[in-house]
Amino acid sequence: MLRYFKIIAFLEGISLLLLFFFAMPLKYVFDNPSYIRPFGMAHGLLFIGYIIIAIMMKYEDNWTGKKFGIIAVASVIPFGTFYIEKKYLRNA
Repeated sequence: MLRYFKIIAFLEGISLLLLFFFAMPLKYVFDNPSYIRPFGMAHGLLFIGYIIIAIMMKYEDNWTGKKFGIIAVASVIPFGTFYIEKKYLRNA
């Protein structure tokens, strides 16, 4: 399960960065909203997968509420999932 969580966390982090630093500037600076929908949909699905697997991992690995909260909040911060992988999941 940890392997899948790391993969989803990485992909979710990449999708958030693409949305924030590629699709949104294209929409608001260059008036080209064509990338918002596909990147937004991919990010939304990966976010849901990330949270579902995090909930499953919480009960499987007996995470504390604080650890789970930090891991969940990191999914909405740019580069947050990369930090989580390095700090919390590297030695797991």
